[in-house]
Amino acid sequence: MNAFIDIIQTEQSKDTEGFVTSTDTVLASVRAYREDRHGNEIWANRAAWSAATSLFRFRRIPGVVIRPSLLLVCSGERFRILSAEDVRGRGMYTEVLAERLEPSKH
Repeated sequence: MNAFIDIIQTEQSKDTEGFVTSTDTVLASVRAYREDRHGNEIWANRAAWSAATSLFRFRRIPGVVIRPSLLLVCSGERFRILSAEDVRGRGMYTEVLAERLEPSKH
């Protein structure tokens, strides 16, 4: 486990004047194994069907369902979850493929 991550849920709400604001709620903060995309054989196979830029593997969190509507924050970078699956079907670890979100430049 080489990184600390926050699993967050973003909610959009409209104020009384009609402006939309987004609020982040941290669902969990955990240690995770992080692997960025590089040129080995495993990533070459993933690249054919995925826009994933990073892989995260962490212990299953009781009561938290990891789904694509959630975001990960690691080292100040935000990641959109593309897929999440139970590693080997044992219910111990979750593996997430995620895409790095680039901040918009205006």
